[in-house]
Amino acid sequence: MSNIYIFITNLVHLLDLSGVSQVFQEAQQLGFNYNLKFISDKSIINSSSGLELSSLIHFSKTSPKKDDIIFIPGFNTQQPIDYSNHNLFFEWLKNANSNQTTICSICTGAFLLAKSGLLDNKECTTHWKFIDKLKKDFPLLKTQNNTLFTKYKNIYTSAGIVTGIDLALFLIEERHGKQNATQIAKELVVYKRRNGNDEQESVYLQNRSHQDEKIHKIQDWIIHNLDKASKIDYLADLINVSPRNLTRVFKKQTGVTITEYRTKLRIEKAKSLLTNSEYKIEHIANLCGYKTSKQLRMILERHLHALPTEIKIKLS
Repeated sequence: MSNIYIFITNLVHLLDLSGVSQVFQEAQQLGFNYNLKFISDKSIINSSSGLELSSLIHFSKTSPKKDDIIFIPGFNTQQPIDYSNHNLFFEWLKNANSNQTTICSICTGAFLLAKSGLLDNKECTTHWKFIDKLKKDFPLLKTQNNTLFTKYKNIYTSAGIVTGIDLALFLIEERHGKQNATQIAKELVVYKRRNGNDEQESVYLQNRSHQDEKIHKIQDWIIHNLDKASKIDYLADLINVSPRNLTRVFKKQTGVTITEYRTKLRIEKAKSLLTNSEYKIEHIANLCGYKTSKQLRMILERHLHALPTEIKIKLS
């Protein structure tokens, strides 16, 4: 039996809390022996959305062991963070760390973990909105700017919100293998298993901070038709403009050319398929819009300086 301790602080973000909880509930359904324990320094806590959480176990009544996991979900930081009443919790965390308990933070939970001293001189991350604040408040940390989650021995940090689910799935994979992690991801209808070194901003959201609906339409079409080798004339006809005008406006609005944009998406799709499927390289190349695996290898080598087999091993 492994205990999953989820430390709930005032104004906790519910999705940080519920996402992780659901992953381990699904693990229970697969027959893995996990016991969820919701702990705090108070018996009643208000969440950031106003929902009151009660009947919480005081953390001091628990003794995490090596096979257990502690999660510190994120919380609302509009008010200055008060660390003064967390000293006993920090000692509890340090004892758990001495026992080699797995300790994880989600989003702004990294601030509590940092204040305990357990992140000093370690790579870590948080939500992109709070990266600069984490660096300023805790200069000893090796804060990573644009990554989903980090790992240093038994300590993990994640960017927050749905990346808590990514981290939880990663922990399942470490403990029970890729197949079980993938099965749980399917049960949660997770669209794509992401890795820690993926960027916080999805490639599908990049280059879209404009308001040109016609260019958004072209971007949507490209995303859903990466296996098709469409010519500029065809794309221009979709929004009733000339090919020359489409080329000019697309670059102006997105900052990249159509070819560059499509290549970014194809590389992302190839990485995902190499990591999360058992397809042969030739089939993956076709799904990404390349006629041969040689073309895909050339693209990956040029942009990622790695071959498909190297990417599969690195990201698995």
